Amino acid sequence: MDPECPVVSVLMPVHNAAGCVGRAIASVLSQTFAGLELLAIENGSTDGTRGVLAQWALRDPRIRLVCLPDADLVGALNHGLSLARGAFIARMDADDVCRPRRLQLQLCHLEQHRDTGVVSCLVSHAGDRAAQQGYAAYVEWVNSLRTHEQISINRFVESPIVHPSVLFRRDLAARLGAWRSGSFPEDYDLWLRWLECGVRMEKVPEVLLDWSDPPGRLSRTDARYSAQAFCDCKADYLARWLADAVGRRTLLFWGAGRETRRRLRTLRQLGVRPEGWIDINPRKWGMRIDGAVVHSPARMPPAEECFVVSCVSNRGARDLIARSLEARGFAAGRDYILAG
Repeated sequence: MDPECPVVSVLMPVHNAAGCVGRAIASVLSQTFAGLELLAIENGSTDGTRGVLAQWALRDPRIRLVCLPDADLVGALNHGLSLARGAFIARMDADDVCRPRRLQLQLCHLEQHRDTGVVSCLVSHAGDRAAQQGYAAYVEWVNSLRTHEQISINRFVESPIVHPSVLFRRDLAARLGAWRSGSFPEDYDLWLRWLECGVRMEKVPEVLLDWSDPPGRLSRTDARYSAQAFCDCKADYLARWLADAVGRRTLLFWGAGRETRRRLRTLRQLGVRPEGWIDINPRKWGMRIDGAVVHSPARMPPAEECFVVSCVSNRGARDLIARSLEARGFAAGRDYILAG
């Protein structure tokens, strides 16, 4: 296929990745789908990354090297998007590795499902599972979300899609906007915004990306990716979603602990305040928080009378709450939502 007419544009911002970017590039160039271009957007590296990229660009005409010494991640992504020539946009990070059939399978999925706008895939945990237990648990959770319905209904828990695993239709960014800068995770904001606009998102049910988690990763070092930043990011979207979902029913928050209430700060500032709290701790029963009484789960009204927002972030507890609500006849998305 003519490299001058790429079907897929792969956006790969690169910063201080001289030691690993070669593996990432090789995995893209080794795809079974050949109609691609790789935009390597080097932004302010100080470790020789630019030289490594230049050498790769000389070897393969599909690589387009772009140097932006003062750009941050969002600036690099949006600049790369403006230069992309493909009708489909794939994301890639400089420390990850694509499996050979990644782009072929994802593009095939979009071509077969014309109403789908974003397709992701399963990812492998490319790290030390014992030392990175939280990361490993997230990988297990995110891999469990495969259909659009699963992705959509779990969007307020954590980011339901791994950023460097996606392929999407370029016209989505033109119609709905691309990445935005702010005090929030740019990828989570993008998924929430596009889901709110009705974009259908799915996953190829196969591991197609080895996802790394090095100590210097932005998600570990930048405040934009803190737990509170994720909570603040989803608050606006959750508030609007609840306005449609709750109706005239009583709004209950499950989880009355101090840490849970702190994470809900922005949501409550937006005027989303519970009319009651649910908590398993007997010492809290009968207490008033923001004027609303804390009750035991046993005193919770039936689904037709209330809507429950589960605010507990512990994964095991979150699953127990979901099972408890389902056993009482509550349906996810209709009568309750997980938002912890």
